[in-house]
Amino acid sequence: MVNPAERAEPGYSPERLAFFSDAVFAIAMTLLAVEIERPTKDDLADSAALLSFFNENAGSFVAFVLAFFLLWGVQRRHHTLMDRVSGVSKQMAMWHAPLLFFAAFLPYPTAIIGSKVGNPVAIAFFAGTEAALLASEAMLKRAAVRAGLVDEPAIIHRGIAISASLAAFFLLTAILGFWLSSAIAWTWPFAPFVVTLTSRIWARVQARAGSGAAAA
Repeated sequence: MVNPAERAEPGYSPERLAFFSDAVFAIAMTLLAVEIERPTKDDLADSAALLSFFNENAGSFVAFVLAFFLLWGVQRRHHTLMDRVSGVSKQMAMWHAPLLFFAAFLPYPTAIIGSKVGNPVAIAFFAGTEAALLASEAMLKRAAVRAGLVDEPAIIHRGIAISASLAAFFLLTAILGFWLSSAIAWTWPFAPFVVTLTSRIWARVQARAGSGAAAA
């Protein structure tokens, strides 16, 4: 039997919040596929017509793949965070609201960018939404560390740096999209390299900090 003193405050159970968040991410990732353009009866008339349809709507499929794996990355990092926390603070619960809001909203700008990949407003809309999602992720992790609820703060600090770097990357592409148009969209698949670069820089900074502390 659980000791009442060990129970989480009502509304702040890590397990319940994690389960709910997983459900929102799963629904959002499913809706990405729902937004893909479907062929009409004329498009299915013969192989040539269907191939023409796929060619005309290639942007929708590319946008789906990109948005799916971006959401997948956020969900996996969120899962890792929730597995490491011993509780949920009010600030953590608060930052879940924008995190899940932008995750659930992402299928909409994904559908638009899939149809109008060369439109600067569509690019800014998608990249801006992704930047807001990643910034919310970074703030959620920061709230968890500040509340002293994580078992390995150093790992979460690295996660904050990664989320913040990705948010800055997408925000920059949202701004540059007004000048570089559709060309900027081709930089988005390089987001994993931003993660790798941030991880390496963070590791070097931590190593130098450790060496400095040892020397002192």
